[in-house]
Amino acid sequence: MVEISPNADPPVAKILDYKKFIYEQKKREKVIKANASKVIIKEIRFGPQTDDHDYEFKRKHAEKFLKEGAKLKAYVFFKGRSIIYKDQGEILLLRLAQDLEELGKVEQMPQMEGKRMNMFIAPKKK
Repeated sequence: MVEISPNADPPVAKILDYKKFIYEQKKREKVIKANASKVIIKEIRFGPQTDDHDYEFKRKHAEKFLKEGAKLKAYVFFKGRSIIYKDQGEILLLRLAQDLEELGKVEQMPQMEGKRMNMFIAPKKK
């Protein structure tokens, strides 16, 4: 005897093979899990004084990631005394967001977390 729906009034129960019931339940869960969309997050790292050529190189990679449908996590990593250039890091991330606005939208504006300034960009729907 297997209880099918315990929340119903009265509770629903059936007489069947318990192992077969468990097998079918796992099979249904596997199909649901396979159909669920998986979120891929790609990361791009900048320094506070990233040069124009390096910036363009990384921007092209960011465009490719967004075209593939992956979310983008861009961050500026401050090491040592470079933490005093927080404003340069924020300007760099905002410039990236502005350059990529036709491909994606900003989910989270630049925000400091420890020695990193993070920003998330999600691809626009097709």
